Amino acid sequence: MKRTRPLPDCHPELSVLEWPSFREYRVENWRLARDGSGNIVRGATSWGWIDLCLPLVISFIWPRFRDNTVSCAFAVLVVGFSIYCRCTQVLHESVLVFPAYGIQLETHRGYPLLKPLFVSRRFIHASLLEDFIINEGLRRWNIRYYLAAVRGSSTDKITLDVAFENILPYFPVLLEVYQGVQELMF
Repeated sequence: MKRTRPLPDCHPELSVLEWPSFREYRVENWRLARDGSGNIVRGATSWGWIDLCLPLVISFIWPRFRDNTVSCAFAVLVVGFSIYCRCTQVLHESVLVFPAYGIQLETHRGYPLLKPLFVSRRFIHASLLEDFIINEGLRRWNIRYYLAAVRGSSTDKITLDVAFENILPYFPVLLEVYQGVQELMF
């Protein structure tokens, strides 16, 4: 396996992993600060001060309402929801290109300091893959570019499978992935 970062200065969140039979384009969920300092701004946040204060607040409220089952259930739901939100953050998204077989779109979720807990995968067979495009969409007052796999079917129905749909990287990253997929698949 060979790992490269084709855009190291401006977009180091993109890395390309080359294996003998396939290539992976991985975009991690962080960016560099735009002030030129070189600091990393993480999209997948770690524990914050609210998460640290939550057990203190519950321990303060618990003795007053320990006989009240509704309050206990509410406290358990709040703590459970907080843990769930922290452990289902998007860590990175990938486009895996298998030249003879097709492409696979992956989303890895979990806690930032641990290995991914959940992985969702969508495979698009080469016979169904009609094209891989950079498209633009409107979001409020912004124009956002995104990668999409155009998938056909036997019923002449065309669907778009969006790559990096949670992270939405910048255009130079999309262009690098687009050129790599076009080179290997078409």
